[in-house]
Formats: sequence, C-alpha cells, structure tokens
Amino acid sequence: MSKEKKKSVVGLAEKLGFMGFSTSTNIVFNFKSTYYKYFLTSVLLIDPIAASNMALIGTIWDVVNDPLLGVWANNIHFRSGEKVRPWLLWVAVPYALGMISLFTDFGVSEKWDIILGLVVFFLYEIANTFRGIPYNGMGALASGDDGDRKSINAFRSLGACLGSGIGAVAVPMIVKMFGGLKDHKVINSSDSAAIFKGACFMGVLIICGCLLHYFTTKERIKQVSEDEENIGIIDTYRMLFKCKSWVKNMFYVMFYGVSTTLMTSAITYYCAYVLNNSSLATPIMAAYLVASILFSVLTPKIDSLLGRKKTMALAAIVQIISKIPFILQPTKSLFAYVNAVGAGIGLTMTFILFNTNRNNITDIVELQNGRRLDTMVSTGDTLASKVAEAAVDKLFLVALATAGFNAALADEGKLQNVATQNTISALLGWIPALVAVGLLIISQTIDTQKEYQDTLEALNK
Repeated sequence: MSKEKKKSVVGLAEKLGFMGFSTSTNIVFNFKSTYYKYFLTSVLLIDPIAASNMALIGTIWDVVNDPLLGVWANNIHFRSGEKVRPWLLWVAVPYALGMISLFTDFGVSEKWDIILGLVVFFLYEIANTFRGIPYNGMGALASGDDGDRKSINAFRSLGACLGSGIGAVAVPMIVKMFGGLKDHKVINSSDSAAIFKGACFMGVLIICGCLLHYFTTKERIKQVSEDEENIGIIDTYRMLFKCKSWVKNMFYVMFYGVSTTLMTSAITYYCAYVLNNSSLATPIMAAYLVASILFSVLTPKIDSLLGRKKTMALAAIVQIISKIPFILQPTKSLFAYVNAVGAGIGLTMTFILFNTNRNNITDIVELQNGRRLDTMVSTGDTLASKVAEAAVDKLFLVALATAGFNAALADEGKLQNVATQNTISALLGWIPALVAVGLLIISQTIDTQKEYQDTLEALNK
C-alpha cells in the first residue's frame, strides 16, 4: 500500500469541496438528461430513430476514445507531482463550452443538425472523459483510510442527491426564467433560445464546481514505487484485468448508470404524457431527493453494520420491491412517489458502495503491480457510465419511435397514444426492476476487501 496509508485526515471543508463538485456536476447531468433528447426530437425535430443512432455512434466513439485518453492521462506528470487534481483546471472551460454547444440550434437542415450534433457530441464527450478523472479518482487519493473514503463518498452522494434534486426543481424554472415554457407544459420548438441560455448557465456552474473542488481538496496518496516509466495500453489493461473486482465493479457501475439515467430521463416524459402534467415531476423528484439525502448519511453506517455484500444486496432489493406497485398500476401518482423513494434509497446506497469499491480497487492494483492506475480506473468507470447512458438513450428513443411517439402532438396540446404511454411507464417500472435484479446478482460477486487481503497474504508468503 501507499506510504501515506492511514496517516491522512480529511476535514469537513474538504468533504464539502467533494460535495460541491458532485452537486454542480449532477445539476448539469440532470439538465442534459432531462432536455437533450427533448432538444433533439422536439426542438431540432430530428427523427427519434436518427437521434438514437447519434447516441449509438457516440458510444462507439467513447469505446475507442476513452481507453486511449485514460492511458495518455495516466502517463502525464504534472509539475506539482499530482496525477489527478490538476485536471480540474484543464477541463473546466472545455467542458462548459461542450455543454453549451450540445444545446445550440445552428439553424440548418435536419441532415446538418445530425452531422454538427455528432461533432459537438464527440468534443463534449472528450471533455467529459477528463472531467471524470478527478470526479472518480480523487476519493482514493485524498486518504488511504477506508473510513475517510466512505465519508468522502457519502458527501459525494449527498452532493449528487442535492444536484439531482435541485436540478429536477430548478431546471424547469431556469428554462422558464429565460423565456421558455410560457404557454405550454411540454418543451417544444419555441423553447430553443431558452434552453440555449439554460445551457450557458450550466456552463458557468461547471466552471464554478471545478474551481471549488480544486481549491478545497488535496491529493495525498503517492505511489510507493518510484517507477514513473510510461505504461502502454496493453500493459495497463493487463494490470486492470488482473484485478477481478475491477471488472465486476465496472458492470456494477454500468447497471447503476442505466437505472439512474432511466429515472432522470423518463420522469419528465412520464409526467407529461402519462399523468398529463409536467409539473408533477418536481414533487416526485423531491421525494427521490429526500430519500437520497437520508441514505447518504445512513449508508456508511449500514455498510459498517451489515458488511459490503449485504448492504449492496439491500440496495438492490429496495429498488425491486418499490417498483412492484408502480408496475401493477403505473397511472397512479402515489405509486410513482413510492417508486421514486425506493430508487432514491437504492441508487444512493449503490453510488456510495461502488465508489468505495473503486477506491479499494486502486489499492489492489497498486499492491499487485507496484503502480497506481487511478486515472485508468476513473476513465474505465466513466466509460461504463457513458455506455449505460447511451444504451438508455438508444432504448428510450427506439422504444418511443416504435410505440408511435409524435413530437408534434406536444405543440398541439394533445396526448400521446396508449402504446407510447405504456412504453414510458415501462421505462420507469419493469425495465429498471430487471436492472435492479442484475445489480443484485453482480453485487454478490464483488468482494474488494477479500481480494485485497488475499493479494496481501500472497505477497507476504
């Protein structure tokens, strides 16, 4: 393990820095999740199938691009001797500009909207990859103590919950503040300027969040070995795949990403087209927020009491149970609240646990190979999240198109057909329930603490 192991104490101000960055990042994520598909299909009027193909092409780009960026970043040596924290300064402005560009109506034909949209999406995802390095990597480098790390991840989770909740409440208000949603309940082509201004606001928030995190946190953990020779992509992945927990945790992250993206993406559609009232998304997401905040505080205590495997199982089971009444009666708003509360509890617990697993994984990799690969572990998890988000986007848009979704009906104030309403309900109900079953299965195969101890014992023989 690293020489600084168990010597560092992370103070409240530093934890608040983690929380602030997570809050700003998740407000931005909420804005993108809520409005990007709307922007493509209801503002630019791109066919849903074409929009889903854009997401698929973007995912292929990420699969090729992210590992290369991760290896390159892992071999960068900053003058400060740090490996991760300086990326906060380098990525702030490019990431902000990428977010703004995603919601820019260039006033061209649908064909050129698709081409320009792909170029912008590629550039945005490069910046997003580098944003993920400090977002996912700093928790392991701030302290080597497992208690500190769980506390950091609890604060990060609290920030994520606040960001998601604030985003759910504030994002529609921001669009209204900039002149959108005036005489209609659902986003349509007349809201283009308002959404663009909202994206500019998100860009400012990105920069503020990056600077706050940079100036309040410290990168304390250093590699034990003094070997700083560059590592190629083949050797890097050989080291990563040697750690069984890394592979399993990647799938755990991916399943989490599917669940949380479905929740944030589908809720606005559900309220608009199933309950026929977009404004109900605010109180439903508020219920999600309250549950998330409560279990951000409780999860480290539950983990200490039950152990990692049982806590991960509990997180998945809560999600499954809470979705049963919603699946049976999806048009009842009460069950939508139950669903949201269960998702808030289960996904919050999952978030804290896979982040704590990740922190342990970087230690295991160092123990096995004598090199820290924080950057690669971070970009790997970022790629898993992106793949999950893109998979949801593809599923979402193809499912809507297949069901007969018609964006023009929103402008006319008309409801979608029954098949579309049922599809939207499924995207909030039985599909994430199946994903939660996957989370339950995967969670019972991961044991980072045991793998660390087994590796340590093997080295001491």
